[in-house]
Amino acid sequence: MTKRIYEYLKTKEMKRQVEIFTANCPVCDPVVQMIRELACNECEVTTYDLVKQCDDKICLSKIDEYGIHKIPAVAVDGKLLDCCIASPISKEKLIAAGIGQS
Repeated sequence: MTKRIYEYLKTKEMKRQVEIFTANCPVCDPVVQMIRELACNECEVTTYDLVKQCDDKICLSKIDEYGIHKIPAVAVDGKLLDCCIASPISKEKLIAAGIGQS
């Protein structure tokens, strides 16, 4: 293998995988823009618009895989960032907050 091919493969292997899960809304858009501005040559950024979904539906399986319960959400190298982790809304939490109680 030539040195040039080796360097190319090495670069491809070392890319940081950044996945953004968004609803393409005014709350999500600034996060997407900020990540795109921060991203370097070592970052491969993929944005999943959950409203449109993706053709192969991989975005839906990744939601389950990463345990995403709110958006925008960001995963780096297959791990959901701590700032994006939250438990889902539940009936019990809504009741505890006083919803449905007079």
